[in-house]
Amino acid sequence: MTDLKVLPEHMIYALDIGTRNVVGVVGKYTDDIFHVQAHHMVSHPERAMYDGQIHDIEKVTKVVKTVTAELEKQTGYSLKKVAIAAAGRALRTQRVEVTRKIDSTVEIDKGILDTIEIEGIQLAQSELEKGGDKKASSYYCVGYSVVNYYLDEVLIGNPLSHRGSQLTLQVIATFLPHSVVDSLYTVVDKMGLEVVNLTLEPIAAINVAIPPKFRLLNLALVDIGAGTSDIALTKNGAVFSYAMVDVAGDELTEALVQKYLLDFDTAEALKTNLNKSEEQIFSDIVGIPHKKSTDEIILELENDAQRVAEKIAARVIEANGGVPSAVFLIGGGCQVPGFKSLLAKHLDIADERVVIKGAELLENITYESDPFKGPEFITPLGIGYSALKDREHDFLQVHVNETPLRLFNSKKLLVSDALVLIGYSARKLLPERGKSITIVLNEHSRKIQGGYGEAAKVYINGALASLDSPIKNKDVINVEPAVKGEDAFVKIADIVDLENRVYFNQEVLRLVQDVWVNEAPADSDHILTHNDQVSIKALNTVEDLMEFKGIRTKDALRINGREVELGVKLKHGDYISWDPLEEGPSRSVTKEADERLNPQVVGKEKTLEQQNNFDLVVNHRALSIKTDKKTLVFVDVFDYIDFDLTKPKGIIDLQLNGSRARYTDVLKNGDVIYIGWKK
Repeated sequence: MTDLKVLPEHMIYALDIGTRNVVGVVGKYTDDIFHVQAHHMVSHPERAMYDGQIHDIEKVTKVVKTVTAELEKQTGYSLKKVAIAAAGRALRTQRVEVTRKIDSTVEIDKGILDTIEIEGIQLAQSELEKGGDKKASSYYCVGYSVVNYYLDEVLIGNPLSHRGSQLTLQVIATFLPHSVVDSLYTVVDKMGLEVVNLTLEPIAAINVAIPPKFRLLNLALVDIGAGTSDIALTKNGAVFSYAMVDVAGDELTEALVQKYLLDFDTAEALKTNLNKSEEQIFSDIVGIPHKKSTDEIILELENDAQRVAEKIAARVIEANGGVPSAVFLIGGGCQVPGFKSLLAKHLDIADERVVIKGAELLENITYESDPFKGPEFITPLGIGYSALKDREHDFLQVHVNETPLRLFNSKKLLVSDALVLIGYSARKLLPERGKSITIVLNEHSRKIQGGYGEAAKVYINGALASLDSPIKNKDVINVEPAVKGEDAFVKIADIVDLENRVYFNQEVLRLVQDVWVNEAPADSDHILTHNDQVSIKALNTVEDLMEFKGIRTKDALRINGREVELGVKLKHGDYISWDPLEEGPSRSVTKEADERLNPQVVGKEKTLEQQNNFDLVVNHRALSIKTDKKTLVFVDVFDYIDFDLTKPKGIIDLQLNGSRARYTDVLKNGDVIYIGWKK
């Protein structure tokens, strides 16, 4: 045809190359409406495709050229560029389980969950590549679904903000092989066309069959074609998983071939007519005519239809992680009477929640020619609609750490998708704690943790981002790997303060008496290493002090002027007074023994017994006064301190227990005194 115009940029030629038919659509997208200007369908005269895959390129090319020529005639446009879709049968699905040790002292956050999900997807891709193409990144991930999380081997719905030491993820991931994409481009090139947009058939179908406003619900779209059934699943506002089953309408066609001795085309025509007429008339391959009711034929097909419905239901439940809220059926294979109810039965949901959605029910689609009717035309409309609506390329070109990368534009793409494709190690994203050490402190094991690390940093075009930040064409992504925390570094001074002191009468005592590491003495700067044996001899309680000083009764002790109990902890700066005269009966017995064994000290002991002891705190320092006076008054203190009253430096300031004092005030044990000058 001559004098054809160039197809405007705002228009698209979409082609759905199916197992049974080739459907072409020419349309444009304005104001969120896809306007179909022309469409045409041609059936394959012979079986040139099986299960959605081209087996005879020449025969398929001939049909495609026929469709293209007819649409060029209808529109007057030259159709050299085309939008196509890869069949769902090309998808590969892999289920894996990943277990990761995590820091039990830190709450599980979104970063930890994102990282273990990336690790799961990478493992799924690795499992797919085993025994096949060993080349890295030979698959595009088009979706995945978390099946279960386990925290410390216990099933948990959402581990976010929990703590534990081990996190396990079970995930189902769906991939499209690079080879499928490459072969599609090759086939279309042989047909004399250029691919301007490539999507997946289930993605194209769901874009028109389930609008975004419904995707908060957990819904399934099942496209039952001739050779395969494609599945797309939504929840939380997005399409989250895809799947495929290798059973579809041809299973029932082939059952009719066997039951009634028909050729394939006659059986296919009979199957298609089951939902149009209550009575069927046909002839078998030997020429015998048959006249049967539709109900009779459906009854004979029931076992085969049950098997197809059961397989589809099982795959939906597996990919979804449970039964969806509702199911939409599209594709020619779903139109067999009674099949919808069989699928509802195997899904164990109400019959009315499984719905056949025809092209006539689609929103945002208008026609300048006769409209499409029936569920078999959803996919070609979706291919055209998807190609124009987003105005994105079939692939996004991005750079990750200066490495160019091509991502299949099958869904909302995130930084994590790019890292999966480039094979970035998920273990570089989460910080590790520094190495810990374990010491034995006074026969008790003690673990000293290493420092916390710093999480990986993600930048998009120089701006700080995260693993779940969306990406777009030509973005530059840079990832700085996580930084490991510092190894545990600890000195003796970090586990015990050697400078802690107490005052015992007028003697200064160190609370820590001795420190030994691996049976050798150590000071405060000694650096500890793994498995060091540390022994610390310290005065921790009143009871320790009594044993250290040979004191026999606590009644003779005061701490900061107060009575004490054996278990009271000693603190830095405590003032401890001890009056041997207040020792109990056990002390008297000891004194009698001492007098017998050491008669030379008896005189001194008796002299000591005639004295009184006053324990005070004067100008922030402990002062113990021994005197034969029964009563001590304030002015007596000047005999025991260095304070020159003969050289005044202002007005004298006398304080007793925080209040103004007089020289004649009577003092008692534990009193706190201040003497100074006011200017």
